Amino acid sequence: MSVRRLDHVNLRAPANLIEQVRRFYVDVLGFEEGPRPPVRSRGHWLYAGGAPLLHLSIIEDEHRAPAPTGWIAHVALACDDLTAMRQRLDHAGVAYRIGGSPEQVQLFLLDPAGITVELNFAAGAA
Repeated sequence: MSVRRLDHVNLRAPANLIEQVRRFYVDVLGFEEGPRPPVRSRGHWLYAGGAPLLHLSIIEDEHRAPAPTGWIAHVALACDDLTAMRQRLDHAGVAYRIGGSPEQVQLFLLDPAGITVELNFAAGAA
């Protein structure tokens, strides 16, 4: 199987709501705020067990309503065997976009409920 584990969940909301969410996960559930890579969005990465499991991204429009899927921007899964996964997606007719960095390859797609799924593969995981 290509999917190994849940990598992270990204919540995208206005700053005031993100701050409430951050305090809840840190103060109530015991997550720790940790380093973020240099990405375009503003926000926080919350860690549990040493892993950045919850990415909180701030949207600029304070009055924006949640998307039809709520404030969940995407669910990310750690995967291996990029070639096999691309073949599976192609065979199923699922459209995807390729992105990433020197450290990883990412496939972005929508599930049937309209939620973005980010599949992460370590560089060289072809």
